[in-house]
Amino acid sequence: MNKEYLTVSQLTKYIKYKLDNDVNLREVYLKGEISNFKAHTRGHFYFTIKDEGSRINAVMFASSASKVKFTPEDGMKILVTGRISVYEATGGYQIYVNEMMEDGVGNLYVAFEQLKKKLASEGLFDERFKKSIPKIPERVGVITAPTGAAIRDIISTINRRFPLTEVILLPSLVQGEGAKEDIVRQIKRAEDYNLDVLIVGRGGGSIEDLWAFNEEIVARAIFDCPIPVISAVGHEIDFTIADFVADLRAPTPTGAAEIAVPNKSDVINYINQLSLRSRKAVGNILELKKKRLDNIKSNYILNNPLDLYSAKIQKLDYLTESLVKNYKNIIDKEKIKLNNIKTRPLFSNPLVILDKTKQKYALLLSKLDALSPLKTLERGYGIIKLNEKAVTSIKDLKKDDLINIELKDGSKEAIIK
Repeated sequence: MNKEYLTVSQLTKYIKYKLDNDVNLREVYLKGEISNFKAHTRGHFYFTIKDEGSRINAVMFASSASKVKFTPEDGMKILVTGRISVYEATGGYQIYVNEMMEDGVGNLYVAFEQLKKKLASEGLFDERFKKSIPKIPERVGVITAPTGAAIRDIISTINRRFPLTEVILLPSLVQGEGAKEDIVRQIKRAEDYNLDVLIVGRGGGSIEDLWAFNEEIVARAIFDCPIPVISAVGHEIDFTIADFVADLRAPTPTGAAEIAVPNKSDVINYINQLSLRSRKAVGNILELKKKRLDNIKSNYILNNPLDLYSAKIQKLDYLTESLVKNYKNIIDKEKIKLNNIKTRPLFSNPLVILDKTKQKYALLLSKLDALSPLKTLERGYGIIKLNEKAVTSIKDLKKDDLINIELKDGSKEAIIK
């Protein structure tokens, strides 16, 4: 039997190809304990991740290792995200780590990233859905704990910056069991208060404390809210799902209040600027109108109205004379036509014209009578007809034709033999 033997390199490449093309191994979430940790001078991390029953080699290149916020060491419990592949030089499979964190918050972080990815793919973070925050709101709603520092900071900041704005507190649980449902309930309730802006948030805390603002039902309630929403959760470095789906993110609750309302001094300055611009614009219009009025007042006609009247009188005289002259010419022409008609023979000797007309009429009657077919018949002639038409040639007749012969005193039918 003919067998084909592979080289070790060929086999390793094949195994690497299989692992690299397995979609389940392209993004793996792994937890375990660090062993044999080594930080290379070029910034790369080399270590082993192990548990009670097995271990796997791990590599984290400098581009990813530089983002780790703690110092890894042997025995540390960690959570990593990476891809599985083969290092061809040794033939061993290993994990290439993209992200690493200490265990304890890792499960929450994974859930955070998964939900973030899901909602982003649905378009909930898209800028095209973001509503603009009104410049001068009359009524601002705040969803937060009624006794925390957040509400005190928000109210004091709004009262200091723009005291004309009314603040309506919608008290809610902001952490622990039932917090997410309470936040959603208050977001829906906010629609009944005719609010211009809605602030949703709380003060700082751990990721567990802030987790209610990473819940999917809270994110969807914020997205569906018809009121512009400002998210103000935790401190500036804290990010939650609510921050991404809200119309605007504030770094802190105090920052949300500063975003929600203008500074009264800025508004006063803006009003003063508008007042100055309005006065200037009105002054420019008045100046322009004054110049136009001066131009009108200096007009020659207004200063000499009798000249305009005199010119019109003169023109009227000219038109009157022209009209009289034209009518006179027309009347003279019509008189000449009338005189010509009166001098015609018909008007001067109508009986002579009538006698001549009678003579002409009698002559025409005698000529017509001489040409009449009846006269011809009286002289012994006849008219032969075939099919009601007069026959003028023997060629028009053939044997057995039925003809009609008209004479002076009647007609008879005959057949051609």
